[in-house]
Amino acid sequence: MENNNQTQNIFSYTYSAKEQAELKKIRDKYDPPVKTEDKMSRLRRLDAEVSSKATRVALVIGIIGTLVMGFGMSLIMTDIGAFFGEIPSMVIGIVTGIIGIALVCLAYPVYNKKLKKEREKIAPEILRLTDELMK
Repeated sequence: MENNNQTQNIFSYTYSAKEQAELKKIRDKYDPPVKTEDKMSRLRRLDAEVSSKATRVALVIGIIGTLVMGFGMSLIMTDIGAFFGEIPSMVIGIVTGIIGIALVCLAYPVYNKKLKKEREKIAPEILRLTDELMK
């Protein structure tokens, strides 16, 4: 007889639609986000990654080349070269400047080579995604 009374004393309450929406909004703040990426956004992201990798490599080479060239110019044009002597600093500055110019000139071919390599590496995935999207 006592068990029957205990089960009848249960209280139940349901929230209104407005309160349910508020509860969901609060819960979403603390729930870890579930990342779902559709095929088109994945395709765009993969394509952008290919060119951004090549751009980063080319920028690093170009910046290093520019700094090396600037060091060579500063040896020739400023009093920094006085440490080595006039003629040796001129020769070292010219050689360093030429090396810097060569690095700057290599940045674009390195960009093209890296871009081609990354495209070959990601091509199967890109082709698979485009085939799925075109159907």
